[in-house]
Amino acid sequence: MSAAEIAMRHGAKALVVQVQHNTSGRPGPRAITGKYRASWQSDVHRAGPVIVGEVGTNAPQARRLEFGFVGVDSLGRNYNQPPFPHLGPAVSGFGSLLVRELRSAVSRSL
Repeated sequence: MSAAEIAMRHGAKALVVQVQHNTSGRPGPRAITGKYRASWQSDVHRAGPVIVGEVGTNAPQARRLEFGFVGVDSLGRNYNQPPFPHLGPAVSGFGSLLVRELRSAVSRSL
């Protein structure tokens, strides 16, 4: 495993930890059971020379919690739910960290 791949794995895991932290109360959502918080995962894989890191969840409520929802859902329930951003703020804070780690990994391997 290359230094750049290790750095990407570390960055993706750190992003998951930050998202999980952000789901533990305001301004993010209040995770009551911890099931939603635990649903966040990371995966890093190679596509030739490109290293791809993915962070996400398969929880159906993720989009609604992040962006809010106003209107009637498919079951006829009326909502006026404000957004509780937790992924966006985590990504904003981790971009520069990941760039630094990748730059350091590349310079070590040269």
